[in-house]
Amino acid sequence: MSSIPQAPLFQPERVIDAVADFLADPVVAADFPDAILRFRNDKAAAQIGLDTLDDAQWIAHFGRFTPLPGSLPQPLALRYHGHQFRVYNPDIGDGRGFLFAQMRDKKGRVMDLGTKGSGQTPYSRFGDGRLTLKGAVREILATEMLEALGVETSRTFSVIETGEALHRGDEPSPTRSAVLVRLSHGHIRIGSFQRLAALGQTEALKRLVAYALSIYYGETDGPDAAVRLVRHVVARTADMAASFMAAGFVHGVLNSDNINISGESFDYGPWRWTPTFDPGFTAAYFDQQGLYAFGRQAEAIHWDVVQLANSLLDLAERDALVEAIDGFAPAYRAALVARVLWRLGVQPRGTEADIALVTALETALYASKVNIDRFYFDWAGGQLRRADADGLYQQAEFSDLTQALAGYHPRLPLTHGYWAGSAPCSMHIDEVEAIWAPIADRDDWSALTAKVAAIRAMGAALAG
Repeated sequence: MSSIPQAPLFQPERVIDAVADFLADPVVAADFPDAILRFRNDKAAAQIGLDTLDDAQWIAHFGRFTPLPGSLPQPLALRYHGHQFRVYNPDIGDGRGFLFAQMRDKKGRVMDLGTKGSGQTPYSRFGDGRLTLKGAVREILATEMLEALGVETSRTFSVIETGEALHRGDEPSPTRSAVLVRLSHGHIRIGSFQRLAALGQTEALKRLVAYALSIYYGETDGPDAAVRLVRHVVARTADMAASFMAAGFVHGVLNSDNINISGESFDYGPWRWTPTFDPGFTAAYFDQQGLYAFGRQAEAIHWDVVQLANSLLDLAERDALVEAIDGFAPAYRAALVARVLWRLGVQPRGTEADIALVTALETALYASKVNIDRFYFDWAGGQLRRADADGLYQQAEFSDLTQALAGYHPRLPLTHGYWAGSAPCSMHIDEVEAIWAPIADRDDWSALTAKVAAIRAMGAALAG
């Protein structure tokens, strides 16, 4: 089959071929006993010309993994090492996922479709290569919420229930299974660079640097390629860290094998939204030292990017790489100001006043313990929009914030119906459980459908 008649705008690619010989292994998807379509993201599919597929075609490609015409003829499991909670691990790689296809989006960017729960690979070790249905539902909620809050994230493209009974230590078992497909701009992790450096594969490392510069940053190779790549990754990941803080999001597992070279957030396991501005809030029960706590995420991501620079020491001067890494802190500070002002819905003034405003805002949130989502909802556009019947904003810290907001103008019209509601859209762990319960008990997906619609309405309101 040379084309998909129902998808005339689909533009297949397979640029990964340029580096696949050292970056990945061809694999075969699991043959699942069933394939029940549970979620298809037509909003995302429209951006790559696949929204016109009917459900049968969708299941064939994203449940049975029939190759998309013109794209990869066989899935690829990527090879990588990584620091996991600061401990180097050479025995990892795509253990329950693979790169399934590449294509161009409407902006002309190369996009990847990658999987989670698609079966065992050479890197599965003792794992079964599967994903629980609950894990897939959690990833839908995480990615939809992050996208609405302006975070550059992979998007949950498809979830198909696969009819297997899985046993897990952290869920009531046996539990239902699924295969998930993600859409993202990139699929290559810092850990792939670490692997090549650890194995002394310098020529392959040069090729991977050139590939990353070309595909993700639109630049050509050259004598300073490694340093330029680090600068780009510093800028993108600093913005990612800042966007987490503005969103109140805790990723949970910011290992170097979970940091995408494109700067997109992805790979959602034990994520959480922190209800209040609590720097020590963690998402993973096993993060007992708080290494990836809410307030330490920028530190963690910066540390991971340092590992990228370390892996490129054979390709560039140490001083030049150090200078590139030193750009993280100022990039993060600038991105944090921009991200917080965006979520607050005010126009930046481009002065020291912006920094003072963000400082006053975070001080007020930390001291008052006001719910983060509630605050941004109530103060959208830079002014308190409703009567403070509960006295939430009577504390002295909010007086300082009000003064800091003087002279700011809203960037949002606040005419979207979302702003007329009585409560913000949020995504805390109790609601995740409340959405999952009817699915588990009686196969009722209505709460998930309603929540996705509510999240997207919030996203439209924030976009103005």
